[in-house]
Amino acid sequence: MSPSHPATRRALLTVGAGLASAALISVRPARAEATRAEIDREVAAAVAHLHGMANAAPLFQHANAVLVFPRIIAGGFIIGGQYGEGALLRGSATQGYFNIAGASFGFLAGAQTSGLAMFFMNDASLAMLMRTEGWEIGTGPSVTFLDRGVQANVTSSTLREPIYAITFSQQGLMAALALNGTKITRISPA
Repeated sequence: MSPSHPATRRALLTVGAGLASAALISVRPARAEATRAEIDREVAAAVAHLHGMANAAPLFQHANAVLVFPRIIAGGFIIGGQYGEGALLRGSATQGYFNIAGASFGFLAGAQTSGLAMFFMNDASLAMLMRTEGWEIGTGPSVTFLDRGVQANVTSSTLREPIYAITFSQQGLMAALALNGTKITRISPA
């Protein structure tokens, strides 16, 4: 039977759908969500790590607020997903807790964990995040993703975008954390 045969295509689609479902289930947390204390502890460690990145200093100095997801788990095969929990900081004060979740489609296989820090540079971009129904990245203000090469050129005079994002502590087999189509939603951990 050739792959173009309808029964073979149906079988391949069934297997693919099963693998995709398993991948999406595997990136969801084992329990509903972490506690505030667990999130606070992980965020504090992530912020200390970020402060050790010399090129992140201008972002901390000029941001109205910083949303930190210390650990985002991503995985998949053809269809994938990602999930993480974090906190919004204004100065050293926590302003709220959020999760980030999304699905992706295309040529992908593997799993990874990484951290994400999003620097909100003005009130308008921060207002988009604070909407009660959540914020889907790719709608509203643009997010400028800074990779290591670009970070070297960040200075206070070049910070003109509404939101900057930096990934850190990446481990795993996937190439990069996908942000477009990902939704950030406020949570109320215990």
